[in-house]
Amino acid sequence: MTTSDGDILLQADGIDIGYGRVTVIHGASLSVKRGQIIAIIGPNGAGKTTLLSGLMGLLPVKGRLSYFGETMSEQPSVEQLVGRGVTLIPETRELFGPMSVEDNLRLGGFSRYQQGHRDLQAGLEEVYTLMPRLRERKTQAAKTLSGGERQMLAMGRALMSKPKLLLLDEPSLGLAPLITRDILRTVARLRDLGMSCLLVEQNAKAALRIADYAYVMESGAFVLQGPAAEVAANPDIIASYLGVRSAAAAEHHA
Repeated sequence: MTTSDGDILLQADGIDIGYGRVTVIHGASLSVKRGQIIAIIGPNGAGKTTLLSGLMGLLPVKGRLSYFGETMSEQPSVEQLVGRGVTLIPETRELFGPMSVEDNLRLGGFSRYQQGHRDLQAGLEEVYTLMPRLRERKTQAAKTLSGGERQMLAMGRALMSKPKLLLLDEPSLGLAPLITRDILRTVARLRDLGMSCLLVEQNAKAALRIADYAYVMESGAFVLQGPAAEVAANPDIIASYLGVRSAAAAEHHA
């Protein structure tokens, strides 16, 4: 199927990202198309979080970056990207603990309110429909929530800004397997609603199960990419990241 430029929400070509004089990401290229979940997997320290930080304008980027078909002549700020429809959910979740669940959600819609949109209540209802547990907890302080509920709240708050592209950094971090499954099912539902997601996830097996396309990162560079199902079936990926060593992997290394 041919993809038009209008279907590519994010395109990075040969980008470097780092801290000061230290380059962490080396010559990375990737694209995210409309209605896709793109997974980035790899070991701790591979540079996955650094990549997301650069794409969100939190770190300087060298190389060619395009958002929604427009090549950036200079790196956009976080505020500009949020205004264009890009939102990051960091692994730290960054919730306001003393505030209620609903007040945290309302803060997520503040940028749209500043732009003149008056659909805050409708946005709340959409989030509550997608994640009913948040409706049940809406008057509770965020700091009293369980880990899974806090991740749901972080996602809900991000959705209040009506993003077109959602960057998720380790949404399953610290969560039990059953909660992880629920969180990633919600991510899959977002794709079904037309949203695109760039998902950084150390739980490679779970990420590849819901993703359309995947990149494998090691030492700040992509070493493998392809349709998620093909990456999941790759013997080297099975042996290195999926926690099992299949007969195919054993035969491959024999």
